Amino acid sequence: MTTQSFELEVVDVVEETADAHSITFRVPAGAEADFAFRPGQFLTVAVPSDVTGLAARCYSLCSSPADESGTLTIAVKRTADGYASNWLCDHLREGDTLRVLPPSGIFTPASLDADLLLFAGGSGVTPIMSIARTALARGTGRIVVFYANRDERSVIFARELTALAAAHPDRLQVVHWLESVQGLPTPEQVRAFAADRTSYDAFVCGPGPFMKMTVAVLKELGFPRERRHQEKFVSLGGNPFGDLPQAEQAAEEIAAAEGEAPEPDGRPDAAGLVGPVRLEVELDGETHVLDDWDPATRMLDHLEARGIKAPSSCREGECSACAVRLLEGDVTMAHNDVLDDEDLAEGIRLACQATPTTPVVRATYS
Repeated sequence: MTTQSFELEVVDVVEETADAHSITFRVPAGAEADFAFRPGQFLTVAVPSDVTGLAARCYSLCSSPADESGTLTIAVKRTADGYASNWLCDHLREGDTLRVLPPSGIFTPASLDADLLLFAGGSGVTPIMSIARTALARGTGRIVVFYANRDERSVIFARELTALAAAHPDRLQVVHWLESVQGLPTPEQVRAFAADRTSYDAFVCGPGPFMKMTVAVLKELGFPRERRHQEKFVSLGGNPFGDLPQAEQAAEEIAAAEGEAPEPDGRPDAAGLVGPVRLEVELDGETHVLDDWDPATRMLDHLEARGIKAPSSCREGECSACAVRLLEGDVTMAHNDVLDDEDLAEGIRLACQATPTTPVVRATYS
């Protein structure tokens, strides 16, 4: 099973900088619940491709759920030799449509009333904008944004950040760091900036080296894991839009004709488990108890087969939209491109890649 995709109409395209555009979509009537989102989440879009049919890419939302306009906005920055980003910036116009999956992602504040320390590098400001806008509209905490760019011309949402700071001088502070003026930020400089804000909830999004350095500083300063968040994206190699490859479809048809169900994912039960596994999952304040988890079926597939709408996006282990935290038991993952050793030590796993290795597994999406 695959999350349903929607055709969304483009209602506005704005050139934010020479190499970045914001794209605004109208949510279709009747799909409002599907596209309800939390600040910091992303959309997965299908970019047409003559070679592969489509290229699936994830782009963070910069709009806020506090905005009740019925639209969603993402920001896309060109990358060198990046097919999808260049296609979107060069070809997409008002009135066009794109195939889009509902919002996903866990790069979101637990409380909008918390004090927030937001680090952005380049286009990493996109989810940071959504978090800041929403916290200012619906929360009460203080917000500090550290925004690093090459030069003044590359600052995305410069006017919007200035306007927000002017409208909320007692709550929002924006610090711009320009490489052309100050050089690349060093660990010592970031440490000095964050040292007196160790009680804040920190969010980091941007180029890999920027995130690695900033997160390392936050760890040194004693920011606990629950108050230290990092957004991670890689280009999706698979197709999360449910277009079944012909070979897989043929295998299923043959198995059906022979009266046999195809083995899930073509893999035997590597854990040696006999019989179904008990799965307990906490999602949106509700606990689901399932006593029939086939050890050869991935957690996300099993939840969806039982009618549970669990978050997901790429389904290839290449994003963190489906991440769960283990409370009991363990699983193995077929593929993982985003979780590091610390994530794994904290019990975080990707539901789209997880199969059980113990008779009982308890997990939470919170």
